[in-house]
Amino acid sequence: MAGLAAKFGSGAMSNSVDEIENAGALLVIGSNTSENHPIIALRMKAAVRKGAQLIVADPRKIPITKFATLWLRQKPGTDSVLLNAIMHVILKEGLQDDVFIRERTEGFVDFSTSLEEFTPQLGEQITGVPAEDIIKAAFIFAGAESAGIYYAMGITQHVMGTNNVHAVGNLAMVTGNIGKASCGVNPLRGQNNVQGCCDMGCLPNYFPGYQKVDDPLVREKFMNAWGGELSGNIGLPASEMTSAMIEKKIRGLYIFGENPALSDPNTNHAVKGFSSLDFLVVQDIFETETTQLADVVLPGTSFAEKSGTFTCSERRVQFVRPAISLPGEARKDLDIISDIFSRMKGVEFVPANPEVIFSEISGLWAGMAGMSYSRLGRSGLQWPCPTEDHPGTPYLFKEEFSRPGGKALFTVVPYVSSNELPNEEYPFLLTTGRELFHYHTGTMTRRSTGLDAIAPKPYIQLNPVDAAALGVDDGEKINVRSRRGAIFLAARVTEIVPQGVVFIPFHYKEASANILTNDAMDPICKIMEAKVCAVSLEK
Repeated sequence: MAGLAAKFGSGAMSNSVDEIENAGALLVIGSNTSENHPIIALRMKAAVRKGAQLIVADPRKIPITKFATLWLRQKPGTDSVLLNAIMHVILKEGLQDDVFIRERTEGFVDFSTSLEEFTPQLGEQITGVPAEDIIKAAFIFAGAESAGIYYAMGITQHVMGTNNVHAVGNLAMVTGNIGKASCGVNPLRGQNNVQGCCDMGCLPNYFPGYQKVDDPLVREKFMNAWGGELSGNIGLPASEMTSAMIEKKIRGLYIFGENPALSDPNTNHAVKGFSSLDFLVVQDIFETETTQLADVVLPGTSFAEKSGTFTCSERRVQFVRPAISLPGEARKDLDIISDIFSRMKGVEFVPANPEVIFSEISGLWAGMAGMSYSRLGRSGLQWPCPTEDHPGTPYLFKEEFSRPGGKALFTVVPYVSSNELPNEEYPFLLTTGRELFHYHTGTMTRRSTGLDAIAPKPYIQLNPVDAAALGVDDGEKINVRSRRGAIFLAARVTEIVPQGVVFIPFHYKEASANILTNDAMDPICKIMEAKVCAVSLEK
């Protein structure tokens, strides 16, 4: 997300889900959309039925490739090279949008010069995608009147994740596919309120509304509103906290609604960090691998028991109401946090009121200044919504970008290889992700007897050629080992994965893929490289 924010000043979908159906072309990269965002995938299929051309770039033969005009099977970790090669063709063939580039962007000369080396032939050499398919993709995407790009963590969870997102933004700009309907740069968020969490300042460098903590004027505004001193220091991202815990730079931690003891890459290292703490509090709705490490567990509230708002990928703020009552000794999340605050401050506890908090948000962030509970209704509103008579914003950047000067910035994206590639000892490349029937670490879905009956056990996808070389039959158990650990699970022999690449879903604690994965980080946004590491397989 750092790349998108730096380029355009936003980390959300630039366009709306409804617009997908009217696109002329769609590029899906790093997103198993049918399994991870099935409702959005339905919109993509509807677009194809209306005549849109769909390009899918993914190492695996994911379900949505069935609807693709063109499937680009790049090697894991080579996404930006593939995009650069596509843009090389666009410029060579004169397919770029010169008017948009001239009037609405900066940095084009250096950017275009940097693409000269990324010929389709070099693209084929590095990515494995045939040069003729790279050329075809360039003509499809640049030839459409409106073309949208849709991506997820398949391109961000790499040591060059920021570069990948910069390349996505470059492609949108060079073809003029930003700032109008049915196009844009559209990151598909991985959970129901990830966008809302970012909007509300759950990032180490921002107050709510992407207002920088190290800006004195911003800090003064929030101090006046909240009645206390606020630090101007940028905090640590979650990925850097593990080492800080082990080094005793962090002594206590409060984990809220997350299970990093199963979801963090290089899990053994993460667990060592949590175990090094003097005090760990976990607030969640079920027991998890992380609550088992906690000194105190606070029983929180599920999505179905909440009042308030969620904000989804398309920046839509949606009003939610409880569908069921709180069970047992569970408490509203806001009340737990307010109670802790009251005890720390030595003041009387007052139950939190979500509507009052929402009003405070709209008073402190111009992007939501025109929103209120009474306006949200059944369908919600999309930020920015600056005034009470504003209808909300279906797509961003219609007239200008939120950078100084109002123009978007092209970025030079060099080739950066993954931190860990196969060698003689670890000859296979492991990539990980989700599957349709389970969600994240399975905290909720694996408690569903129906879902767990359909997908009860961990597995590894293995190409038939590799399986034959190892003497492994479908369903046979194999040992998978990386530099960080080993797990034992059943093989699924399938052509979904290419030769030399294996895939493991990370939902299963019995054989946790993240014991194997690499915690090397992108130097800019500090995301860990969960999508690429080297492994060995043994029968």
